Amino acid sequence: MNSSANRSSQLPASHLLLALGIVAVWGTNFVVIKNCLSAFPPFYFAALRYFFALLPLVFFVPKPKVSWGNLCIYGLATGVGQFGVMYYAINSQISPGLASLVIQTQVFFTIGFAMFFAKEGLKRYQAVAVGVAMTGLGIIALHTDSTTTFLGLALVVFSGLSWGIANTVSRQAGSINMLSYVVWASAFSIPPLVLIALVFEGGVTNLWDVSLAAPMGAWVGVLWQSWGNTLFGYAAWGWLLSKHPAAVVAPAPLLVPIFGMGASAFFLDESLPSWKIMAAGLVIAGLVVNLFWPTLREQIRKFF
Repeated sequence: MNSSANRSSQLPASHLLLALGIVAVWGTNFVVIKNCLSAFPPFYFAALRYFFALLPLVFFVPKPKVSWGNLCIYGLATGVGQFGVMYYAINSQISPGLASLVIQTQVFFTIGFAMFFAKEGLKRYQAVAVGVAMTGLGIIALHTDSTTTFLGLALVVFSGLSWGIANTVSRQAGSINMLSYVVWASAFSIPPLVLIALVFEGGVTNLWDVSLAAPMGAWVGVLWQSWGNTLFGYAAWGWLLSKHPAAVVAPAPLLVPIFGMGASAFFLDESLPSWKIMAAGLVIAGLVVNLFWPTLREQIRKFF
């Protein structure tokens, strides 16, 4: 495993652009998720996502040099804990735009796990950044309605916890081929997701009927989940986490709500009242402080 001392404390321009590309894919994906959930039950949808992430690539990429236990924890955390639970929440308990914001609790879990396991320090400006972003998330908790329930909020926070676990486990895997890592870990996501779908989503007959009835657009959405989000997004994300401290990289997905809420408003007619904009603004302010404060501080010192 790379030590935190060997990781860059700032994102170079190329890595920042990669991070922005990842969060753009992740953010707009919430619209795809909502549309696909009209055709597939949530846990079956998640199982399909990881099925096509696993096959056929598992026959072409070698198993990464990491323990089966590490792969298992990552696969369970992302497949079941993060996406299975989040799909369930978006299906009936929370709007896609708000889900794209609440899932960013992963930042706090990721940084906390890094402090505990990797002994990474939390600088004062990073603590301020986290506090500002948490204030934005707190505003959401005060505005539940028919489209967003407390259960939905709790489920997406749990998804954020699971994402934080996955981030921590992938960093412990060290310098490996992250595409191979994500592909092979998908093998551990599929069985529990299929089991949950069989027990709670109508059994084999219903799932077969659902598969036959699903329109082509829904299947395209499944493939986008598998290849655009899982294979590109999480492989590239894991690579960034292996190169930089968690406190530097983890806040980048706080931009996801900008894309998620914007796309949901445009394509799904999700409302954007002032409190949503305020909450998103606070979250993004936390991101800006965390990513750019060191550079801004140096420029201010040079100026004065």
